[in-house]
Amino acid sequence: MRFAVIMAGGTGKRLWPLSREDRPKQVLKLIEGDTLLRRCFQRLSDLFDHRNIIVLTNKGYSDLVRDNLPEIPYDNVIAEPAVRDTAGAIGLAASVLSRFDPDATMAVVTADQVIKPSDVFREVLKDGMTYVEKNPEALITFGIQPSFPSTQLGYIKLGNSQKCDNCGNEIFEVDSFREKPDLKTAKEYLSSGQYCWNAGLFVWKAKRILQLLFENLPQTKQPLQKIKAAWGSSNQEDVLGEYFVKLPKISIDFAIMEKAPQVCAIRLNCRWFDMGSFSALADIIQSDPNGNIIIAKNSEALECQDSIIVTEDDDHLIAAIGLKDMVVVHSPDATLVCPIDETAKLKELLGFLKTRGKEKYL
Repeated sequence: MRFAVIMAGGTGKRLWPLSREDRPKQVLKLIEGDTLLRRCFQRLSDLFDHRNIIVLTNKGYSDLVRDNLPEIPYDNVIAEPAVRDTAGAIGLAASVLSRFDPDATMAVVTADQVIKPSDVFREVLKDGMTYVEKNPEALITFGIQPSFPSTQLGYIKLGNSQKCDNCGNEIFEVDSFREKPDLKTAKEYLSSGQYCWNAGLFVWKAKRILQLLFENLPQTKQPLQKIKAAWGSSNQEDVLGEYFVKLPKISIDFAIMEKAPQVCAIRLNCRWFDMGSFSALADIIQSDPNGNIIIAKNSEALECQDSIIVTEDDDHLIAAIGLKDMVVVHSPDATLVCPIDETAKLKELLGFLKTRGKEKYL
C-alpha cells in the first residue's frame, strides 16, 4: 500500500514574530489564507487516501496540526516527544507503517515548501512510487531543476538515466550529493546541466529504509523495534517517550542517502520554494506596482517601495510612509521592523530576547 508522510516539525525562527515556539511556520496563513501544511496536504489528496496520510510533528504542535487537517484520522498525527533530526523521524514513520503493512511504499514530503504546479509534482511522485515498487531496493530522491546559482541549497549530481515502464519521467542514477557551494561553484553546477537542488523529498519501501538505518546506524535498531512492537497498544506513548530520545540526531542525507546503493533521482521541473524567510514571500506573492509584498487586509502604503508588510489580524491597520527595502511584520504582542537584507539576523535577535528575559515573546 502507498502512504504519504508529511514532515511538519520545523519551527521557522526566521518568520518571527508570526512563528513562535508554540506556533510553527507551517500553520501560518500566508498563502491566500491557507497554511503551508494545508497546501501540502492538498497536493497529496488526489494521490493518497486520507487514511494513508501521516503527519510527523513536534509534541507541542499536534493539536495545531489536527485543527489544520481535520480530514485525517486523529492517530495519523504522530507527535515526536523530543527533537531528533530527519533520520529519527523517518525511522519512526517507517516503523509504524511497516507494523501495519510490511510492504508499505513510503513517500516523504515536507510541510514548509511551496510547489507549483501541483499536477507536475503529483506525476513525479507517482513515478517515484511506481519505480520503487518495481525496484524495492531503490531509494528515490527528487531534484529541483535550478533556476539560479543558489549558495543556500544542497545539490544532487545526476548520472546516467533510464526509462521505467509506466513512468513518464526519466530515472537518474545519483552520482553524488554536494553541500551548499560558494557562488563560483554554484554557477558551474548551473551551467553544467548535471545538477539539481536537493529538495529533501523521497520515496522508498519502509522496510528498506529501516534495513539501511539498522546497518548504518546500529544504535537505532533497538529503539525503533521497541517502538514498533508497542505501537497501537496501551503503552504506545510510554514506549515512544522512553525510546525515541535514544535515537541519534542526524539527517537522513548524512545517515543514509550519501552512502546507500541504488540511490536514484527524478527531476522535478516546477516552481519550488523553501518557505524559510520573509524574503521568500516575493517568490509566491504578487507584488503591487511598487514592488511591495503586502499580506494584510487592512493596510496603507504611501510612497513605499520593495518592502514586505504582513499581519494576520484583519482588524489591525498597518500604515507606512516612505519605506524602501524594509520588513514590517505585526503580531498581537510583537512587531518586527528591519531592512530586508538584515532578516538573516533573526535567530540572533531571538537569542538576545532570551538573554533579556523575554521568553514569553518567543
